[in-house]
Amino acid sequence: MTVEEKVGQMNLYNGFWNVTGPAPEFGGAATKYEHLKKGWVGAMLNVRGTEEVNKVQRIAVEESRLGIPLLIGFDVIHGYKTLSPIPLAESASWDLKAIEQSARIAAIEASSAGINWTFAPMVDVSRDARWGRVMEGAGEDPFLGSLIAIARVNGFQGDDLTNENTIAACAKHFAGYGFAEAGKEYNTVDVGLSTLYNTILPPFKAAEEAGVKTFMNSFNDLNGVPVTASTFLQRDILKDGWDFDGFVVSDWASMNELIAWGIAKDKKEAAKLAITAGSDMDMEGHVYINELAALIKDGTVDVKLLNDAVSRILRVKYELGLFDNPYKYGNEIDEETRTGSQPHHESVLDMAKKSIVLLKNENNLLPLKKEGQTIALIGDLANDKSSPLGSWRLASDDETAVSILEGMQNYKGNTLNFSNGPEVFKGTSTFLKELDINTTDYSGFKDAIETAKSADVVVMVLGEHGFQSGEGRSRTNLELPGLQQELLEKVYEVNQNIVLVLNNGRPLAITWAAEYIPTIVEAWQLGTETGNAVAQVLYGDYNPSGKLPMTFPRNVGQMPIYYNYKNTGRPTDKDNNVFYSHYSDVDKTPLFVFGHGLSYTSFEYSNVTVTNTYESNREVTVAFDLKNVGQVTGKEVAQLYIRDLVGSVTRPVKELKGFELVELQAGETKKISIKLTEKELGFYNNEQQFKVESGDFKLFIGGSSETVLEANFKI
Repeated sequence: MTVEEKVGQMNLYNGFWNVTGPAPEFGGAATKYEHLKKGWVGAMLNVRGTEEVNKVQRIAVEESRLGIPLLIGFDVIHGYKTLSPIPLAESASWDLKAIEQSARIAAIEASSAGINWTFAPMVDVSRDARWGRVMEGAGEDPFLGSLIAIARVNGFQGDDLTNENTIAACAKHFAGYGFAEAGKEYNTVDVGLSTLYNTILPPFKAAEEAGVKTFMNSFNDLNGVPVTASTFLQRDILKDGWDFDGFVVSDWASMNELIAWGIAKDKKEAAKLAITAGSDMDMEGHVYINELAALIKDGTVDVKLLNDAVSRILRVKYELGLFDNPYKYGNEIDEETRTGSQPHHESVLDMAKKSIVLLKNENNLLPLKKEGQTIALIGDLANDKSSPLGSWRLASDDETAVSILEGMQNYKGNTLNFSNGPEVFKGTSTFLKELDINTTDYSGFKDAIETAKSADVVVMVLGEHGFQSGEGRSRTNLELPGLQQELLEKVYEVNQNIVLVLNNGRPLAITWAAEYIPTIVEAWQLGTETGNAVAQVLYGDYNPSGKLPMTFPRNVGQMPIYYNYKNTGRPTDKDNNVFYSHYSDVDKTPLFVFGHGLSYTSFEYSNVTVTNTYESNREVTVAFDLKNVGQVTGKEVAQLYIRDLVGSVTRPVKELKGFELVELQAGETKKISIKLTEKELGFYNNEQQFKVESGDFKLFIGGSSETVLEANFKI
């Protein structure tokens, strides 16, 4: 390979013309087209559909000198055409098999459309709901996040990457992106090594151990170095420390952004910094393709770095089977029959139901009776067929979600009266534009209030638009947008039997609702089958079992808030004065804690025992009884937390280290057993050494991070 051809493999272009039309003849698109024919493009993104993918692949394979096939990348985040819930919602299921199956469905549909590489899963741990991209991850906990990362990698990549319906996964964003200051997108990150190694890196390490083929670096800096130029992260930790043999791709134009960061004076210096640090592929930065060959030829950059990067990229193409058959991905018959198939709809409906969290259910308003009642359904979002699809749905079509109104209309035994209420979002919402939120137009208030007056139960659907969270959607106000809070209070004045159904992509500050509204359902943005999932839960055909993967704050001033905090030296008001860790204007506790979620039945925990065989076989076994003490079958996520009471560095007050999703018949009891090994009992010290330290431990068991059983053991 020539130097230029090698550099070309490190070049990732966005789809730059409609390939079913004529080839571009001028401008930037024409230059990219010539690069494609020369073999100077290693991958493309946002090219999809069998016809388009095969055409660009044919140019690369049949018109370039070496005929090296392309990687075809796409943001397959929570489905391709048939959408599962947003990733944060899926994480609320705590159902690893269902999450893996969700990614499997996405891979089948995407691969049928010619895609062989997804820019997912996002495994960033984040404790700050102001950051819009929390919707794309697994929440605040590194243990849960690690298991979900493995599930998603396995779902995308399957058991055999050469199969034509598996695609290469990409663990992103490496690393620290979820800790952006103030929850502001593309911002700086300043964390210590303890947080980096014990909280941020574990899901990435888990993805690497699961065999993920690619990593994507992130937009933030770390220790004053933008991570695209971080040798510490990409070479010292990932490639040398973890022996990762895949490749690292930059996020969109992040190599070029090294100039704006002020760490590179021009693109030439940016190219040198990025390749030295271990960034293998340049996504739409135009840095490598324009500058790297000259740097290699004049000896500024060692050719060994070039060869290493290209070898990594070619290895992934080989493992995908592209050298054997460049056209294996993309089949018009498969694309037609697999995309949107009935089994796929059934699968995403199952995932959606498992993702719903029952936050509150006073007076047993839920499940709704199936006949003899008048139900008022209120809210602009209840009749929305696009917002429930959520953010990151590039291949899906607008107006394809089952609305909650449609889902409720499937139940015929009650009288259902619907009122839109006031408009929440004005105009047409798009992925690339800010939303216009209605704060002045009260039309619809009167109708909503009148509809509520005569109802036995009011179901109000409130929350965020699907495009109000996601990349670039940081917020400083986590309350209900626009006029929705005022509408909720006005309806409450005439009818207090309210079931509040939340549609949102992040934790919200709903303090008033938590105090006054008897029943609250966290329904997130559940994808294609949203309305059917919500209706089946409301009517009791599915007993909710979801648990929160992120803490809900009382107000935005508590951000960041998370369950596995440090105790501090002054945790309580032991001296009856103000000099302890707290706020003077609001309780320091969350509104809804991590792991919280109710059911239509109740569960009882008892009889915890600890078998400590750590000295002999490096295990501690915790067992306890779980009983369904209610009247209906239900599922419970039984959770185990530990605390290392004294360590060489301060340890959190609680850390999730095990859980089991258990289904129990009414009255049934099961013995649950969870093993704790070195992996769960240890942590990284400040020399980046993983240690299990001797001493006393406390363990906690229950249905949320507000646990009900405790025990002690010693190592």
